[in-house]
Amino acid sequence: MSIGLPLSKPRTADRRAAWEEPPTRLGSAAKAVVITVIVAVMTVPFVIVLSTSLASREEITAAGGYVLFPTEPTLQAYRTILSGGLVTRAVTVSVLITGVGTALSLLTTIALAYALSKRGVPGSKPVLLLVLFTLLFAPGMIPMYVLVRELGLLDSYWALILPGLVNAFNLVVMRAFFMNIPDELYQAARIDGAGDWRILTRIVLPLSKGVIAVVGLFYAVTYWNAFFNAMLYLNDSGKWPVQLLLRTYVVQNKQMAADQLGVAHLPPQQSISMAVVMIALIPILLLNPFLQKYFTKGVLTGAIKG
Repeated sequence: MSIGLPLSKPRTADRRAAWEEPPTRLGSAAKAVVITVIVAVMTVPFVIVLSTSLASREEITAAGGYVLFPTEPTLQAYRTILSGGLVTRAVTVSVLITGVGTALSLLTTIALAYALSKRGVPGSKPVLLLVLFTLLFAPGMIPMYVLVRELGLLDSYWALILPGLVNAFNLVVMRAFFMNIPDELYQAARIDGAGDWRILTRIVLPLSKGVIAVVGLFYAVTYWNAFFNAMLYLNDSGKWPVQLLLRTYVVQNKQMAADQLGVAHLPPQQSISMAVVMIALIPILLLNPFLQKYFTKGVLTGAIKG
């Protein structure tokens, strides 16, 4: 009996499709230039915001407002806005709304998606049609305001959570993912005497960590970045989230007073504004890398397969 030699791995050129031409030097150089320009366009504004938040009053005055590379960086702006005043309260509100809203949205989305993914559930088709209807026709600002007012939610944090509790797109993606789980798993669990709650918690959720992580990130980003609902429904500025504070004091260029920040002396207004921008960006920037690996597995599998 002869023993065959192991086959060597094909080279990259051999594995390339027959119709695919090898990249030219000019094409590779053009791609590198385009990628470099895109990275610079996205990175330079971020560096300017960070540098200005760390710059001193003299450097900001000499640069005319924005500093690219501070020679004497200082954290005075961050210490000022995090000293217990208006910005600290707004960040706390945003964290609270994002945490509670994301948890409730995931809970309701998972429950509804699981019910709609099961065949033979009474009323599942009309409910699914209603969900898809909301993707095509938005209720509008005035009807939503009237509904929130009639429910007695004005000037309440629930007005920032309940109107967007379930997102139709996230629900459709999660439902499609649940439908792709093999029926044999459900049947085996039924034979063992498991009910729907046990199947959901012991089988479906452990297999759906990717899509749950991605949908949770979508909800968290939505709640964290939302400012329009707060502008409509919250009259008390003490209840404002950080994004509405960002819009008011950075986009509209209003000045923050020392008593609002709980300090006696203010750093440069430009450095305070840029520090608020950084604080509004940092949580999502820190969260996104940990969930990046789930995007292809969670969203594409749930949206394309089946």
